[in-house]
Amino acid sequence: MRNAIALLGSAVLVVVAAALPGRPAPLPQTHLSITDIYTHPFEVDLPYEQKLSLDLRSGDYRVIASNGEKFSVRTTGDRAEKGRDVSLTFKHMNTHAELRITGGPVNNGPSIQIEVPKSSNLIVRLLFGDLNIEGISGDNEVEMHAGDLNIEVGNPADYAHVDASVGACAIAAGPCGE
Repeated sequence: MRNAIALLGSAVLVVVAAALPGRPAPLPQTHLSITDIYTHPFEVDLPYEQKLSLDLRSGDYRVIASNGEKFSVRTTGDRAEKGRDVSLTFKHMNTHAELRITGGPVNNGPSIQIEVPKSSNLIVRLLFGDLNIEGISGDNEVEMHAGDLNIEVGNPADYAHVDASVGACAIAAGPCGE
């Protein structure tokens, strides 16, 4: 009987400790895979100030700030239907999310738009292509081997940190002086 009371007391203590103010509740873990992002655009809730890793197939991308805590991926433009052959995998663990985009044609493929919460901290890897980042105020770490990289920011004082490298072609970072 004494062991049962001690075990019950320990269980109550763990539940109370997890519910204490100032201690954030653990975020759920998510793992999703989608094929054909033309027919099945992707959208999920993603809290602010997340670290977000984007591992992108070569192509044309526009990463923009979303309204609110939404993360979405969809094809755009006159070749949007070519997104039928593009797949994505999304993982979310606590304060870190990962997106991997694969498949589809490399030449004349679809333009892909990715919307992330404004204060996301981005890590972007893209072998080659065009990448436009607009209105993201978190840290931006971008690595491309070839292509055009444009990072547009509003007020530079609102910006956290930018770290970008392109092996060939150009970087344009506006008011950051890059």
